[in-house]
Amino acid sequence: MEIIAHRGLSGLEPENTLLAINAALELNVDGIEIDLYEIDGKIIVIHDRILDRTTSGKGQITDHSFKYLRTLDAGKREKIPTLDEALNLINGRTVIHLELKCINNPALLFSYLDDAVKNTPITASHIILSSFNHHILNEVHQKRPEFPIGALTSCIPLDYAKFAQELNAYSVNVHLDFINQKFVTDAHQKGMKIFVYTVDRKTDIKTMMDLAVDGIFSNFPHQAKQYLKCLQKILDHPKA
Repeated sequence: MEIIAHRGLSGLEPENTLLAINAALELNVDGIEIDLYEIDGKIIVIHDRILDRTTSGKGQITDHSFKYLRTLDAGKREKIPTLDEALNLINGRTVIHLELKCINNPALLFSYLDDAVKNTPITASHIILSSFNHHILNEVHQKRPEFPIGALTSCIPLDYAKFAQELNAYSVNVHLDFINQKFVTDAHQKGMKIFVYTVDRKTDIKTMMDLAVDGIFSNFPHQAKQYLKCLQKILDHPKA
């Protein structure tokens, strides 16, 4: 089961910052997830549409210029990163899950990704584009099918993973509160991986392992990796 750092090592460092990303890389995680917004022809790494929770700013992201946003403190004096800064830091060292929070111009996104593929060890297969906006996922796949897509959901659809299959998704990314064995089995039968967010508690990690999900997004990937290692030892060396 893969351990994916949710917004970097966000349990210990300011989420979606280069500091959090680098801390996750040092843990040798299986992947790093970050969130993307498009502002003034630039793509920045941030989760909320409102600045108050994660930065020194106030109000909606879209009410401010890129130049102003870059002056804000995103925690521990970190700036809000740009996508190219994040990609250059990761530099092919792990899989990158990019959640498209507000991307209006896919061509702009592709320009960032193409630059990374051209100038770093990153390959298209190492970049998974996810979103709750399935329209943008469909557009991304139609234009650039070499980039895998992850279909996000926070419900259990009547047809389980069929919606993701229709998008030609690589993975179904499901909220922890809406995962069950039927969903996992259906995704696997349809040839897709299934990832679950956000999984930090030991009991939930054990449950995800028992369900045979392919990976979990965790705010504390160091703890998740250690606990998973312990669980694996128990499985490999059961008591007589």
